[in-house]
Amino acid sequence: MNTPATPSRPQGLGMTEYIAVAYQFFVQTIRSQTAGIAQKVSGQTASTAIGAAQTSANSASTEDTTKKGLNNYPNDNSR
Repeated sequence: MNTPATPSRPQGLGMTEYIAVAYQFFVQTIRSQTAGIAQKVSGQTASTAIGAAQTSANSASTEDTTKKGLNNYPNDNSR
């Protein structure tokens, strides 16, 4: 007798979401560093942009060491 297949969780979904979060922090860090470079080249102070880059890098480090499951990945585009 054939039983209907039970839907299962896609195997790569958790890793894909983790990569997306890590990439968001990486991109934000690069943007802040680029803004700092542009400010320095134009003769301005870049301390705000440097601080933002450090904050993004620290957030990425915190996210990296936090154990996560699928429930930790809401559709939150504000990061």
